[in-house]
Amino acid sequence: MPHAVSLLRAARLTRSAKPFLARGGFKQERCAGCRLLPSHCMCALRPSVPTRVGVCLLMADIEPLKPSNTGWLVADVVADTFAFGWARTETDPALLALLRDPQWQPYVVFPGQYAAPERVVHSVAPSQPSDKHKRPLFILLDGTWAEARKMFSRSPYLAALPVLSLEPEQISQYKLRRSRREDHFCTSEVAALCMQLAGEELAGQTLEAYLAVFTHHYLRAKHQQPVEWDGDAHRRLRELTGVAVQPPPLSL
Repeated sequence: MPHAVSLLRAARLTRSAKPFLARGGFKQERCAGCRLLPSHCMCALRPSVPTRVGVCLLMADIEPLKPSNTGWLVADVVADTFAFGWARTETDPALLALLRDPQWQPYVVFPGQYAAPERVVHSVAPSQPSDKHKRPLFILLDGTWAEARKMFSRSPYLAALPVLSLEPEQISQYKLRRSRREDHFCTSEVAALCMQLAGEELAGQTLEAYLAVFTHHYLRAKHQQPVEWDGDAHRRLRELTGVAVQPPPLSL
């Protein structure tokens, strides 16, 4: 069944006047399930991790169309992932309904220096199977840094929500797009950090491993190299999920 980001991508494509061509990417047929070349498909590796945490992706206009987008990976792993396109002048009513849903405690994940101090938090209550605890809903602003800042400052429906400011010790391992700063993390890395804050260690570790596998497949396809199915990235994902597959019969 298509997940939230896949559905948003399909809706965005219906509005496109011409085909979307990823800048610097490979211009060949892609798998509809993982956006990679069929020879490098990783759909059989898709993990399923039970978690009570939710993720809400606010995505810049063409972000769902980019094959390097990692919000897609979050939706693969976290069942309760919601995805909405962002626009300054209009807001999806389903997004507003989600933010009002009493089962969720929304947090806007963004650097604290851009928010009023009274809104900023650095921790969340662990996710627990109890009616007394609302489920954490992490709102991730998925786009370039400039787009994310615009979404944060020009979305009135976010203004009253707490801002979760992360303080990771590591640097980003994301290799599919360039960034001038090592403290800028891709969407799936941010989601992994949020999972760990909420006590969902397995989900966080799985997202980290899944990103490493996706990065390997993406770069190997880009450079017309075969997948190393027995490499460290695949081994780590197998350890966490128990999922092991043979390479597909297709070849470059």
